[in-house]
Amino acid sequence: MMQKDIEAQIPTTKQQGRVIPFENKMEQAATMIKGIWNYFRKPVLIVTDSWFGNNGLWFRLDRGGEGRFHQLYRMRPNITLYDFAPVLTGKRKAGRPRKYGKRLGSVDDCAARLKENAQTYTVFLYGKKRDVLANPQTVMLKTMKCSVRVVWVYRKTRYVALMTTDMTLSVEQIIEYYGARWKIESGFKEIKQDIGSSKSQVRNADSVLNHLNFCMMATTLTWIYADRLQTAPDRRHKIRGRAGFAFSDVRRIIAEEALSSDFYRVCPVPAQIPQKSFIKTLLRMVA
Repeated sequence: MMQKDIEAQIPTTKQQGRVIPFENKMEQAATMIKGIWNYFRKPVLIVTDSWFGNNGLWFRLDRGGEGRFHQLYRMRPNITLYDFAPVLTGKRKAGRPRKYGKRLGSVDDCAARLKENAQTYTVFLYGKKRDVLANPQTVMLKTMKCSVRVVWVYRKTRYVALMTTDMTLSVEQIIEYYGARWKIESGFKEIKQDIGSSKSQVRNADSVLNHLNFCMMATTLTWIYADRLQTAPDRRHKIRGRAGFAFSDVRRIIAEEALSSDFYRVCPVPAQIPQKSFIKTLLRMVA
């Protein structure tokens, strides 16, 4: 909902009779993440892209909330890194003690300098074990105002810098957790395009929320159906180097089952033929 519509208190911004409060994207993300912690009461690791890799989300989560929240994201190449502040010995100087040490340079500068000392790690990435070249370093970050662990993962001609506030994670875990983020992006595509959450024409706040919940429920049921299949479905559109099936393949199997004669044994056709039989058939397929 637009902020101007909420301030004008137009009818579509009301949820259960009350106008919903305005929140930007960072505030919405922080509210949902805190809701997850309130339910499970366990530390939450937030894996995001570089857009959330600043203090905008971190300070809304109370800068980690004493270990309740941790972030893991891909760093931008122009972010400046700093060493730890030197330990003062002897007589203390006047003024506030330093929080950061010497400037180490940007992420891009450190990547070129640290590549020669990189080591090989075996990780389970994208469905199989792979050997990757990486170099971890613990530094200070002014954008987060705390110490972080950065892992430079080197490819043939490029690199990826991953950062986390959770110092207990190993190099392998950092790489594998971030690699699993692509499944989240695939889930967004399934809900928005394949199921149709982004094609909704509703404008009421309750209707928007209900439509999204139904789309998420349909996606969940589809994957539950896929998990209970005895054999993995064939991929309709073959891609070299990718043997797994896609979400659309499962939807195609469900549609074929819904139109088969066996389906009507479980959900028999009513004796009286409805006037809009085509619409009824589509609704039965969705069900």
